[in-house]
Amino acid sequence: MTVQIAAEETTGSPLINVSVFVVFVLITLFIVYKATTRNQTAADYYAAGSAFSGVQNGIALSGDFLSAASFLGISGAIAVHGYDGFLYSVGWLVAWLVALLLVGERLRNTGRFTVGDVMAYRMKQRPVRAAAANATLVITFFYMLAQMAGAGGLIALLLNVHSKGGQALVITGVGLVMVFYVLVGGMKGTTWVQIIKAGLLLICVTFMSVFIIGKFGFSFSAILDQAAAGSPLGKSLLEPGGWYGDGAMDKLDFVSLSLALVLGISSLPHVLMRFYTVPNAKEARRSVVWCSWSMFLFYLGILVVGYGAAALVGPDAILEAPGGENSAAPLLAFKIGGAVLLGIVAAVAFATILAVVAGLTLTASASFAHDVYANVIREGKADARSEIRVARLTAIAVGFLAIIGGIVTNGQNVAFLVSLALALAASANLSTILYTLYWKRFNTTGTLWSIYGGLGSGLILILFSPAISGSSTAIFKDVDFHWFPLTNPGIVSIPLSFLCGFLGTVLSKDPADPERQAEMEVRALTGIGSKV
Repeated sequence: MTVQIAAEETTGSPLINVSVFVVFVLITLFIVYKATTRNQTAADYYAAGSAFSGVQNGIALSGDFLSAASFLGISGAIAVHGYDGFLYSVGWLVAWLVALLLVGERLRNTGRFTVGDVMAYRMKQRPVRAAAANATLVITFFYMLAQMAGAGGLIALLLNVHSKGGQALVITGVGLVMVFYVLVGGMKGTTWVQIIKAGLLLICVTFMSVFIIGKFGFSFSAILDQAAAGSPLGKSLLEPGGWYGDGAMDKLDFVSLSLALVLGISSLPHVLMRFYTVPNAKEARRSVVWCSWSMFLFYLGILVVGYGAAALVGPDAILEAPGGENSAAPLLAFKIGGAVLLGIVAAVAFATILAVVAGLTLTASASFAHDVYANVIREGKADARSEIRVARLTAIAVGFLAIIGGIVTNGQNVAFLVSLALALAASANLSTILYTLYWKRFNTTGTLWSIYGGLGSGLILILFSPAISGSSTAIFKDVDFHWFPLTNPGIVSIPLSFLCGFLGTVLSKDPADPERQAEMEVRALTGIGSKV
């Protein structure tokens, strides 16, 4: 029966689905248009003039991270794989402690617009900013792949578009809309879209989870029992090993994934950039606290939604539906609320994808325009107008690449794709940021070694891993050129980046700048001299 629902009825009413989504897009485009009238300076375009409060920015920050991976990917992973799927959300929630305790406040006080501002503060500007921009562009591209893949799967499910060509056309349309958000609204418009989207997402997940629990007599155990009864895994759905297995290599792969999840968030460029949209370090701390509580509530709901989908829809129906695992939440919405609730969930999921990709596009374009164009090519002499123009041109190029990548990765589990981006972020950025903020001896050579060592090793290991080829879940299933046994490179590339940064510093004859280091330390701890 569930297979029949997945095959014939999951799309509900495409007219309702599209109508609800179009209404959301029109409303948010109006908000973006109103916000753009005040984008007069680079600070307005990149950091919204630091005008948002900690509460507003915290909700937007949760919106930046509560992406298609969280809503579609994790709910599907829980429904199909059980316990192992939920561990994604545990890692992502714990990860905010790193941002709260080690990164957020000092980063806000030290930088202006991008991660490169912090990395290059007491280093040689040109090579470090170029390296930071390269890392940002690569990480952002991998993160975008997940969102665009989610868009393709969602469209396939909601509009009953089964052909690859039709899905590619719709992915292109989604990409064009999100580029328009960035071109017109900048950080201020994008932030308001994130706030609205995060609010809708929390309301939607809360409503679905309460409804599901009520349907089972407010007994979560009853949900788990029915989910296990309808799953091919049986009771193993509630135990470790449903996704990663019990072998030694499977366990090592899971440890590698966990490192990427916990250490990656505080290294993501589009998350770090959000700390500049608040006026001071106190509001930066409040941002992380509010973000953490928002995500805590969301992931509690996702646990119920995931197992609820396993119980009411069934893993077989989910896997046979267009979009595969990513279709669990929409299928559940149709099951409990019909076409109307499916249309609402579809609109929220679309909003999630649009808003997150818009934020990613803005981050990538800001990094290139501010770090490469303004500070490397123009050596700090670019005016704000030309810098913003370059940022907008970069947004168009990044959007085009995201569309191509989304078409290629269409059908992959979006939570898994995000884990690869997190591994790259932790490998390239975390060691560099922590060394820069806390190690006085750290120098330019160490900075370059840690960035390129972590980024390069992560890319190579991903390219030759089962995630790309040689497995049934690989992006390219028909070829096999992998030699690295793990699907996530974090356990190798993250420690290697710390080691590269250390060796590059101690083996280099390039001295640290004690005056700039002292200035940076005072500024990071007190906020004196930071932008207001």
